Parts: sequence; structure tokens; C-alpha cells
Amino acid sequence: MPRGRLRVYLGAAPGVGKTFAMLGEGRRAKERGRDVVVGFVETHGRRHTEELLEGMEVIPRRTMVHRGASFTELDVDAVIDRAPKVALIDELAHTNVPGSRNVKRWQDIEEILDAGINVISTVNVQHLESLNDVVQQITGVPQRETLPDEVVRRADQIELVDMSPEALRRRMAHGNIYAPEKVDAALSNYFRVGNLTALRELALLWAAGKVDEQLDRYRADHGIATTWEARERVVVALTGGPEGDTLVRRAARIAARTMGADLLAVHVTRADGLSGGDPANLSHQRTLVESLGGTYHQVVGDDIPRALLDFARGVNATQLVLGASRRGRFAQILSRGVGVETTALSGSIDVHMITHDEAKKGRRRPARNRAALTRTRRLTGWTVAVAGVPALAAALIPFRNDLSLPSEILLFLVITVGVALIGGMWPAITAAVGGSLLLNFFFTPPVGEFTISDPENLFALIVFVLVAAAVSTIVDLAARRTREAARASADAEVLSTLAGHVLRGEAAVSTLLTRLRETFALTSVTLLERLPDTGKAPDDQTDPAAWRVVATTGGTPCTTPYDGDTDVVIDEDLVLAARGGLLNASDRRVLEAFAAEIAVALRQQRLEEQADRAKPLAEADRMRTALLAAVSHDLRTPLASAKAAVESLRSDEIDWSPEDHRELLATADESLARLDRLVANLLDMSRLQAGVLGLALQAVALEEVVPRSIDDLGPLRERVEGDISIELPEIAADPALLERVLVNLMANAIRYSPPEAKVLITASWHGDHVEIRVIDRGPGIPPDAHDRVFLPFQRLGDRDNHTGVGLGLALSRGLTEAMGGTLVPDETPGGGLTMILALPIFSRAVTL
Repeated sequence: MPRGRLRVYLGAAPGVGKTFAMLGEGRRAKERGRDVVVGFVETHGRRHTEELLEGMEVIPRRTMVHRGASFTELDVDAVIDRAPKVALIDELAHTNVPGSRNVKRWQDIEEILDAGINVISTVNVQHLESLNDVVQQITGVPQRETLPDEVVRRADQIELVDMSPEALRRRMAHGNIYAPEKVDAALSNYFRVGNLTALRELALLWAAGKVDEQLDRYRADHGIATTWEARERVVVALTGGPEGDTLVRRAARIAARTMGADLLAVHVTRADGLSGGDPANLSHQRTLVESLGGTYHQVVGDDIPRALLDFARGVNATQLVLGASRRGRFAQILSRGVGVETTALSGSIDVHMITHDEAKKGRRRPARNRAALTRTRRLTGWTVAVAGVPALAAALIPFRNDLSLPSEILLFLVITVGVALIGGMWPAITAAVGGSLLLNFFFTPPVGEFTISDPENLFALIVFVLVAAAVSTIVDLAARRTREAARASADAEVLSTLAGHVLRGEAAVSTLLTRLRETFALTSVTLLERLPDTGKAPDDQTDPAAWRVVATTGGTPCTTPYDGDTDVVIDEDLVLAARGGLLNASDRRVLEAFAAEIAVALRQQRLEEQADRAKPLAEADRMRTALLAAVSHDLRTPLASAKAAVESLRSDEIDWSPEDHRELLATADESLARLDRLVANLLDMSRLQAGVLGLALQAVALEEVVPRSIDDLGPLRERVEGDISIELPEIAADPALLERVLVNLMANAIRYSPPEAKVLITASWHGDHVEIRVIDRGPGIPPDAHDRVFLPFQRLGDRDNHTGVGLGLALSRGLTEAMGGTLVPDETPGGGLTMILALPIFSRAVTL
């Protein structure tokens, strides 16, 4: 069954109309006669969205119970059993309720796509994993629901739902997005014009990157080699010479002249290893390119100008930056050089020739490469063998009466050795045979005949041929070994680059496939996986139904191993198929190294996905185990105390005095208050972990909330001293939650402080935030345990099970971060622990 197609509506912020557009497309498809159902749509109470749902078939949701609360989720099995042509499923990045079959909704959608059902979904740009930290930096609000960019990039169609910030704010003001009571807070914080403009730019740039991929694939599929100047891309060619820094900086300035231009650096490694690049220079220049926002690439090619232009056209480059030649004037006369040749073949690509301090100073090639026999040297060897040997004979004929045969043989041996050094074995053997015949005919009596009268002369000629053949063989063998070493050096350079990608964390399957395609200038590279339980024979290489495309890059992907020009069998289930020409045996070794690394990256990726799915279940199980172990006593103790006090008061057998009556009531009140705090902490921790804790951020004056928090400590209030200035600015916080945090911190500090020592609470203003410090003189905690004390059910160094379940600090940090602040521990000078609570000033706070 063919896999379904995924269509995603991408938006910059809530309310731009993604769900509205999805439902509109669904209704249009239904009017065209297609079978369309609504798998899951969240209307958020928006009237116009709800109107589009009228008349649509809606698949009932699956109800799940988690920690005593009911939630509804997408019913994957119901959608698959219904088998519509198109399913509308909202919120691609949604996190499912713990206990669901999949952790994320996009994983549910993958199952539906595998069942052959087309899916239309929605996602906001802030949910993309690669942009999560950028969005938090812009808005100040962390996004807990994210999904890998690759999930959206794999979509068959992505549509950007765009809206100007002003239009979105008008929609907000009219009540079309949030409830009226939330409009003012949203407009003044998250939905500010600056925030929305930045988010809109992120969405546009990300969508532009996806469009680039589609354009590259279209050009590859249709064999379009000419450059389409849809976007400026500047490619700088690096030789590994000292001039590379100048070229990179100049190319970066060229790219900076156009907003959104790309900078790419490329180094061509000759297939014979004769690149002459300094690895240290290349490593430094690579770091420089990446620091300037560019990317570094390496390709293999015998013809450097053509390899450069093939790469430039492959990435749809518009400009190519080259350095002025470092060769001397005489060398430039003999050949045009890379720069001139590249310019002549560049076509529509603009070529910039950049001068530098190293120009015309000459290039020194490594000595180990001089013995390698190029095509030019072989041709020169044949020329000398065919023309030089007869010319030597003609030059010696006038002096044959003055020279002895051994002298003439030595002269012919000299030219034969010279031919061997220049052109290798076969030209030298030809020169030796031809020289022996000329020596026999012109210089050995009887002259003019191919006969030898003196046996000594015959012996001399035989030795001459043998020596010439031996020298030629040795020279040729040395040249072959040199070429092999050079090729091995080129392969090692490519593999070193591959290892560098892995060490820098760029070992994602898609990244490695892209690097492989660039390295060998391939049209497309596809990783195929054999489908399980297909009933196909293990050697079936031609049936697309037996294979699944795991990842691909470039043009049209291979659907079977047979479709590729070159394929590498990784194991019985994985095959790497490449299009773009056959690779020789040496290249295949490098290809196999890439394939092995890609397989490792795939397995690592799948292990991480399995770990992500298992992590919430393990966390939930750990929480349940800890909760049962800790709460069993802490719930029972206050209940038992309250019950005993109430039963004593109700007893008619004892006549309690007024003092005893008040003491029993106080005991019951204290036990019930303790129970209330415990239950409240448990409920708030559950809400925090589920991400449903309600906040009401507002301007809060510390001189008002701190005294109330101290009063909430009851009898323990006497052990706290407050030093809060009335000149401090107001902070952005939820007053009730802030009070809870302060009470928890002060109670914890009192618990561990000596009886005679008091806990001090102070506050100070630091830039755009205010720091509240709760200082105790207790034993403190070691620095390596600072983060561990914030784990739920953690009582570091406390073996007393009567003091609580250890939720206080964990809940305090969670509530603080929910309000946009931080809570960190520090050492108290002189001994003890200081809890530092930092919250933003109200005028600069981001509130929702």
C-alpha cells in the first residue's frame, strides 16, 4: 500500500489561521468528492473555526484518565479503521497524555500515513526544535512542546499561513483568538509587534529553506544545470593556501550585501591526491567560515574548474569567489590556470577574482607527488621515445668512427632512462627496443644490416635492453605506488572530514547523505530499508513494495537498490543507493565508510526516539513509586492526629478543661493544615508536570507579599527576619504562587537551621530583575548536589520520614520557572545555604 501524503500549514504564532485554512481545504476537498474526516481539531472556542466544522464527519476522540483527570486524544485506530482518503489532524507538535501509545502526535500521524491515508496538519514555528531557543530568547516564554524539524521537512507540501503583526493584533483585539479577559495581557506581552515581527521572519526564513530543497530537487529531476537566481548564494573556493582567510572574509562581505544570502566554502580534493592543500590552513579556514555563518564543503574531482562549477551549480550558486593565481608568469603561459578556466566555463555564475598577498609568488608542491605520472608526462615520454631515439641516432652517425660501441650504448641508455623517468615503463621499453635496433643497424658491424658479427657486441646490446627494461619497470612501479599513496591520502582527507562532522554532532542521517552527495557530485543518495513481513525474497532488488525510503537527498530518490547506479549493502535490511554515475573501487571504499556511519546514525536516532518514548513512562513510574513510598506515611500521620483530636473532643467519658479543649482543637487544626499543604503541593506538582498550571502574572510589591508569607508560617514566624526595602520596583509574578514559594523556602530553611539561629530574607534590585534571598545557617549542601535537591521526593541528607515528602524545593523551582524566574542555591558565607529567587521587573516582564 502506498504511503499517504502529508500536508502541513505552518504559522508564525497562534491565531494566524492555520486551523481555519486546514478546515477550509478539507471542505473544498469534500466538495470535490473526496472522502474527508476530522481526526482531531482544537477550535479553542473560536466561532469562525467552529462554523467550518459543521457538516464535517468527526472521528470520536479517545478518552484517557491520567492522575484522576480525563483527557481526550486522537484515536489513531479509529482513523485507520475508518480509512478515509484525507484526515484533518490539528497540532502536529502536541504531546500526548502519558500512557498513550506514542509520546507525540506526529508519531500518531506517521502510523496513519503508513496506512495510506493522506493527512493535513498544522504547526507553529516556535514548536520546531531548531528554533526553540531562538523563540524563547525573543518572547521569553519556553516552549515545552517541540518536534524535530525533519518531521516537517519530510512533508510533501508545506503552506505558510502568513499574517502581518498588525492584522494579528486586530484579530486579537476583536476577541477572535483569546477570551476577552486575556486579550490585554496578551497584546502587551507575547503579541507585541516586535515579537510577532521576529516570529514572522523566522517562519518565512524556515519556509524559504524548504522551498530551496524543493527547487534543488526539481532542478535535479529535470536535469537543469543552469543557475536560477532565486536566492543569492556565494561560493568561495579554498585551496588550503594562506590566502584563504582573505577570500573567506571577502566572500562574507559580498554575501552580507544581500539580506538572507548564503555563504558556502568548498575545497576540491583531487582524485589523485594532488590537491596541495595544507590541512592546518583548511581547518582554520573552516572554523572561520562557520563563525561567519557559512558552511564548509569538500568534493572530489580530477578537473578542479569543472568540480568547482559542478558544486556551484548543484547548490544553485549565483557568485563564485576565487583567489588570484599563486603561480608564476612562466607557469601561467604554459596553462591558463584554474581561475581563467573556471571563468570561461562559468556561464551565468558571476566569478570574482580576488587579489591577495600570495598572488604570483608561486606554489610549492609536496616532493612526494613529483613522481606521479600524469597524462602529460606519459605523452611526453612517448614523444621522446618515438622522436628522440631516432634523433640521437642521427646525431651520432657522423661520429660513429670516433666513438666505440660501448659509448654509443651508454648514450642510448641515458635517453632510455630519461624516457623511463618521464613516461614510465612502456615508452622506455619502446625506446630500448628501438635503440637496440638502431644500434644494430647503424653502429654494429656489419653496418647497414640487422646482423651482428662480434658476439661481444650482441652481449652488450642484450644487457642494454635488460637494463633499460629493469629501470623502466622500477620507475613505473614507483609511479604506481605514488599514485596509490596519493589516492589513499585523498580518501583519508575525505574520511577525516566525515569524522569531523561526527565529532561536531552533525551525524544526522540527512546531513551525512547530503555530505556524501556533495563529495562525489552525485545526483541523489537514498537510504533504503527492507520492509518486514512483505513476503519478498531476500534477494529481491527490483520491487518497490519491498523497500521503504528512510532518508534521501538530491533529485528523484531510488525506490529500490536496482534503481541506483551504485549501491552499498549495509546489512540484510539496509541499502544505500546512489545515482549520478558509477564509482571506482577506491571511491566505493569511501562510500562504504559513509554507509557504515549512516547506519550507525540511523540506529542512534531510533534509539533516541525509543528512549524519548520510554522516558515519560519511566518518569511516571518513578513518580508513582516515590509517591506511594513517601505519601503513605505523610498522609496517614496528619489524618491520624486530626482524627484522634476530634474523637477525643467528641468523647463523653472525659471532661476536658478549656485549656485541653483548645489544645486538641489546635492539634486538629495544625494536622489538617499540614494535610492541606501536602495535598496542595501534590496537586500543583501534577499540574506543573502536565503543563496546565494556571498563572495570573501581575505587578507585585515585595513589601506586601513577604510579610504575608512570613505570617503564613504560623508559630515558626518568630524564627524569620525580613529586610525588604520599599524602594524596590514591582515584579511580575502570581501573588498566590509567589507566597507559596516563599513559604516553602522559609520553612525548609527553618527546618535545617540551628534552633538559636534565625532565617533572614532580603531583596535587591539587579538590572531587569529583583533577587530575593532566603538565608539560613544550617549545614548547607555540597556544590555537586545543588541541582539534586530540586528533584521531587528528594530530602538530601534527611533520614526523617516525618518531615514531608520532599516536594517543597521541587515545587518551588517549578512555580518560579512558570512565572519566568529562576531559583538557584548558593553557599552562605560562614556556613549555611542561601536560596536565590530571581523574578523579572514588571515593566519588562513577558506575561501571557
